[in-house]
Amino acid sequence: MAEVTSEGAAGAEQLLLRLHRLTVLAEGVDANDRAGIIALIDDVETLRRRLLRECAQLDEGLQRATVRDTAISAYGRGAQAARAPLRRGN
Repeated sequence: MAEVTSEGAAGAEQLLLRLHRLTVLAEGVDANDRAGIIALIDDVETLRRRLLRECAQLDEGLQRATVRDTAISAYGRGAQAARAPLRRGN
């Protein structure tokens, strides 16, 4: 299960820091520096894939939490119904 941990938060923080650094680098790359631009594009694509993977893990965690919440609610309704006295019709 994907849970939020201090390690996971630190990893997300590192990804955001890397994004900021790449933004700063992109501003400083000369338009005629083909090798620099290609390296920057490669770095941005790598970061993009890592961010997409992180988003997928967060989405999976949210889906599991939703399913768990639904199950707990259903269990609670069932337990409440079992405790309620039976009503007899006239």
